[in-house]
Amino acid sequence: MPENDVPMWPSDDKDTSSAEPKGAKREGEATVWLPMSGLANGKTEELSVPKVTPESGSWFQPLVEVSDIDEEPDVPETPTPQWSAFEPVTPVTPAEPEQHEEPKTLFVKPVQPQHKDEPDWDQFDRGTATPQRDAEPSRPEPSQEPPRQEPPRRPEQSRVEPPLPAPVPSATMHARPVRIEPSEERFDSEATVGIQRPEPPSQEPPAAETEAAPAPKPKRKRKALLITTLVVILLLAGMGGAAAMPKVSNRLGLPWAPNAPKGEIPKPAGVTRVLHGPDVNGVAPTKAGLAAALAGPAGAADLGTLTGTVVDAATGDVLWDKNSGTPLTPASTTKILVVAAALLSMDHGTQFSTKIVQGAEPGTVILVAGGDPSLTSLPLGTDSPLYPGAAHVDDLVAQVKKAGGGKISKVQLDISLFEGPTSAKGWDPEDTAAGNTYMAPVLPVMADGGRADPKNDHSPRIANPAAALTQKIAGKLEAQAGGTTTAPKDAKVLGEVKSQPLAEFANSLLQLSDNLMADVLARQLALTKGAEPSFTGGAAATMDVLKQAGFDLTGVQINDGSGLSDQNKIPAKALSEILAVAAAPDGKDPRTAKLRPLLAGLPVAGGSGTLEKRYGDPASAAGRGWVRGKTGTLSGVNTLAGVVLDTDGRMLVFALMSSGSDQNKGRAALDVVAATLHKCGCR
Repeated sequence: MPENDVPMWPSDDKDTSSAEPKGAKREGEATVWLPMSGLANGKTEELSVPKVTPESGSWFQPLVEVSDIDEEPDVPETPTPQWSAFEPVTPVTPAEPEQHEEPKTLFVKPVQPQHKDEPDWDQFDRGTATPQRDAEPSRPEPSQEPPRQEPPRRPEQSRVEPPLPAPVPSATMHARPVRIEPSEERFDSEATVGIQRPEPPSQEPPAAETEAAPAPKPKRKRKALLITTLVVILLLAGMGGAAAMPKVSNRLGLPWAPNAPKGEIPKPAGVTRVLHGPDVNGVAPTKAGLAAALAGPAGAADLGTLTGTVVDAATGDVLWDKNSGTPLTPASTTKILVVAAALLSMDHGTQFSTKIVQGAEPGTVILVAGGDPSLTSLPLGTDSPLYPGAAHVDDLVAQVKKAGGGKISKVQLDISLFEGPTSAKGWDPEDTAAGNTYMAPVLPVMADGGRADPKNDHSPRIANPAAALTQKIAGKLEAQAGGTTTAPKDAKVLGEVKSQPLAEFANSLLQLSDNLMADVLARQLALTKGAEPSFTGGAAATMDVLKQAGFDLTGVQINDGSGLSDQNKIPAKALSEILAVAAAPDGKDPRTAKLRPLLAGLPVAGGSGTLEKRYGDPASAAGRGWVRGKTGTLSGVNTLAGVVLDTDGRMLVFALMSSGSDQNKGRAALDVVAATLHKCGCR
């Protein structure tokens, strides 16, 4: 064995022993670098290493003379390792120390193990990191007492290794690490522990060093399994919590859902829905009963001068009458006469056309007005809220572009359909002034009734709506507006759109009490009858049709179709007679079928049109939803004519005309009268 004169402490725990069989000795033999617990804690003590001479040719238990050392080196005792990862090992009884005259130190030579370095599995049991070859683990401080043999612990089933006996401590030496061979042979460490020796070249490929990597860590597997289990539990808990919520359980139809059937689901039963009309066979109110019920409401001072009548629609009998033959200013209830005349004389499916035709000059087109003021400027796909079913300007323009015919440079306007002035006798000058909300000049073409806002009934009206529409269309065609003209009769049609049918046109007219539409309709009626399409011609045509239909028009005088003229006079009797025919039972009067759409256009109390915001007072609230009527309002004039069902389901027709009354108070008083008709059984 070579001399070791200079002690050298190892700088790491690398094992550089050779792979020779145990007991063999070769020159330059490598020494195993074993972990030094003291140095791991930062100690820097020097150690003198004696010269070792083997006795009896054996390295197992040599006796070595102690060299001249002032004091025994302080070599820390290595605690007995806990072989928790292996099978229990029978404890080895420490050998009795030999008696010598002088204290001697025993050193043992480590033998190259026959198996690769194994990691300290006990560290895994304690949750420590995997031991690395290049990092020296922390070691406990040396103890003055020999280590006690701890009882072996049962290894885990997943880690079965060969049993290793505990090291045998000696009374004359400090505890040293030992090597335990698989054959259960024990070899004490060499006396030259810690002396650095040259490293022999490795006989194995570099990959061999990595073969000793520890097996997969069981704790990580257990941790992953635990996390997975927790996630599954949380998911199940979340699903259970969601299923317990009423909305979720109702949607899924779970047994505990609040909406779940409490019993067996009943078998489906056939249901026939039938709209029941007025009770024509029930008991009608008596005249005396009705007079008593209306005595108070009809005599209210807020009504000023009141005329009116109540008629049983089923029989046509007059149940209540108060000067109904006296002509008074009807205001917008004039529209009832115009609409009735149009429904009686015109096909209910009649539509009013607006065209663009080829002009006489190249690049010129002409907008031909056909008498439709409901044409809307809203984009295609957006229905007009004021005139449902109205034609679109964009549709007309798209047809013209599709027709081709070259570049369009000029758009002209033909409004020759109507004649006469654009305003009627008896109108207030403010009614046709720019910016008012009641009326626009009566022209045969315009967009959205001449309103600046196509969605707002109370939007200001444009001063010249026909010219404004021409300019809009010219802009869409990238052309210029070219003034008015008359289109050739045989001109090529490039585009055409049509209004909603007459019945729907009349419905919009009555719901909004649209003055412009009413005067346009009177002109359309005049055209149908071959009369002049003007205010005069329209009024004359209306009177003629109603007279021919058999209605008594005594005292009737009209100058327009809208009722804006304060020169109009109509008795309540004429209004109630037309409405009674429209409300009569089917088949009783041949005129009823023609006039029935008139009732559909009447606003509903508290629900639609000009009655939407009325009947909110407690005195008239009973009429909400039951009263349908056409309103009329001018300065000092309030009128209401329509139908109502009483508590017995009987249809009653009424016409009420107030003169000299305040606008707000007069309206409220009329609503109370109509609501009283609904509450009355009046027998």
